[in-house]
Amino acid sequence: MASLIETRGVTKVYHMGDVAVQALRGVDLVVEDGEFVALMGASGSGKSTLMNVLGCLDEATSGEYHLGGVNVHELTGDEFAEIRNQKIGFVFQGFNLLARTTALDNVELPLFYDRSARIEDPRAAAIEALERVGLGDRVEHEPSELSGGEQQRVAIARALVNRPSIILADEPTGNLDSHTSLDVMSLFQELNAQGITILVVTHEHDLARYTSRTVTLRDGVVVEDRVNESRRNAAKDAKDVPEIGDPASVGGFPGS
Repeated sequence: MASLIETRGVTKVYHMGDVAVQALRGVDLVVEDGEFVALMGASGSGKSTLMNVLGCLDEATSGEYHLGGVNVHELTGDEFAEIRNQKIGFVFQGFNLLARTTALDNVELPLFYDRSARIEDPRAAAIEALERVGLGDRVEHEPSELSGGEQQRVAIARALVNRPSIILADEPTGNLDSHTSLDVMSLFQELNAQGITILVVTHEHDLARYTSRTVTLRDGVVVEDRVNESRRNAAKDAKDVPEIGDPASVGGFPGS
């Protein structure tokens, strides 16, 4: 496999008045094409800061970051925005969907910012993305008409519509119950099996077990990087967790 992401000695320093806060202290990380990686760490460990750097939402203070063989730090402002739009799909904890706007329009939105017009038929691409996440019958529904799990699936479809090289998901199950969280992780496993590289930021060890590899940060550095030898199947485990509303629902993840 080829390296899709490679960082060397990446640091990030925030200045708050006269105080310098070092969020990243020299991160070396390699993510191969086709991997499914969990990025873990306690609050303040630097995982969200690293996600922002990897997603080209923020620039590192020093070090090197290569995305698909391209040195991100050598890009112009326009090139930086272009690689973010074309190479990376984002999924956030809060869904970030536009209210009073259909699922189809929400998914199609990123294509309006693609100045290269790589995708000839944006509407068809948006429908295809919604079908891919199992929402082909919800294209005209607004967020208020969808469950939390369905809203997150719309957000995942929006991340897919540009046909990115990697999906970056920041606490994507943080607002979901246990059963719906497993449904989302099952979808990620399906997409990864189709060849999509996925990096998920989470603080939940139970969710990390559904990825193929776990990278742990502490105080801005990688302190552990291990393959998940006993990776769990989210679709299978979801069958053992009753949906909310079921009197038998007790929450939690199987085997936790």
